[in-house]
Amino acid sequence: MSHTLCILGVDPGLSGAIAFYFPAAPDRVAAYDMPVAAKTIDAAALARRIEQMRPDLAIVENVGARPGQGVSSMFRFGVAHGAVLGALAALNVSTHLVSPVSWKRHFKLDSDKEAARALAIRLWPSCDHFGRKKDHGRAEAALIARWAAETLPAARQGGAA
Repeated sequence: MSHTLCILGVDPGLSGAIAFYFPAAPDRVAAYDMPVAAKTIDAAALARRIEQMRPDLAIVENVGARPGQGVSSMFRFGVAHGAVLGALAALNVSTHLVSPVSWKRHFKLDSDKEAARALAIRLWPSCDHFGRKKDHGRAEAALIARWAAETLPAARQGGAA
């Protein structure tokens, strides 16, 4: 039985998402909204989803504070980012961080979330995960995973870093 490489892309945060991409079948992607309960990431639900899909490699967008963002919202974002990294570490998934600039430059995108969603629709036309305007997090997570498949040697070697 041959193994199909699965790459997890993560757009962290409460309005973020996760996406599982399969480079051997480039038209295949599964994207989900970040599981949230009581205004925080539901780390147990996130871990169950990741464990169910068994990714070989995870790519997490490494974002920082933005000008004008409040202390409370930054703290919540930091907790969410930590929950994602903690779940991946607990499941022993090889994890890499990528800056938004790096993966967006690869796809010739800027900060326009609607442009990322439009690109995801073009790349995966048979996928119904990106149809709503609020699905930009799913689109970005899927693009992050695809970026890894197209650029990282670890992704081409099955996750071995």
